Amino acid sequence: MSIPISNLISIVITTYNRERFLAAAIESVLSQTYQKFELLIWDDGSTDGSVSLIRNYARNRRVQIVTAPHQGRVPALKAAIAQTKGTYLGWIDSDDWLAPTALAETATVLEQYPEIGLVYTDHILVDRKGTVLGNGQCHQIPYARNRLLFDFMTFHFRLMRRTAFEQAGGIDQSLDYAEDYDLCLRLSEVTDVWHVAQPLYYYRRHPENMTVQYQWELSLASQAAIARAVKRRGLTDWFEGEGQFLQGRWQQQKGANKSAAKRVNWLLGIE
Repeated sequence: MSIPISNLISIVITTYNRERFLAAAIESVLSQTYQKFELLIWDDGSTDGSVSLIRNYARNRRVQIVTAPHQGRVPALKAAIAQTKGTYLGWIDSDDWLAPTALAETATVLEQYPEIGLVYTDHILVDRKGTVLGNGQCHQIPYARNRLLFDFMTFHFRLMRRTAFEQAGGIDQSLDYAEDYDLCLRLSEVTDVWHVAQPLYYYRRHPENMTVQYQWELSLASQAAIARAVKRRGLTDWFEGEGQFLQGRWQQQKGANKSAAKRVNWLLGIE
């Protein structure tokens, strides 16, 4: 698709002690082929050289910098989003980076199809040094509203309409560690979703990753997000029947921990 894009895109990067990786994330946004964007960089009380690095970008008219006391990743993200004004909204982790056409490819979909409120892309896995490890796997699962209850295929990169973001209720701070998954579940309930099957996001794996450091917390928060979505959708009976079959197949395919599925059932009052 190659239609003109006229709307402002807001991109947020929140960071806490990520000096080593931060410049690559920032530069990837500034190097986008689509240049009608604002970039808000929010430092969440870093104690390394992150603030000094960020200030190097202060003269760029597209960049807004906020340095704040440490409050945690999700509160920082929510506060940062509140200070943006673009029609379209997205964020990237401070240790990752975007492909040059990420904004153009995703925004073009939103421009052309007003019924779509969320666009997501494929991603590439890289190691600590930025060496490519291969393509991410979750996006290979076809999107379906209820399949999202079992598989987080809407992973990275995501661009959304601000109106859809607000209609879905924005960021829920009570689901720290799984706030993005929870948001995608709620977005899927209020708007259409589109997959751009191109690898436009580089996801860095390293020992300081949240998904590495906080696996248990991430699992618990994800289970709570699933249980809430099932209840919102009035699907408890479905989840107990057909959903259990799909859940079992999902566990078998992915080697998932059965205790996670049992906890979702417990949250729903199924067992």
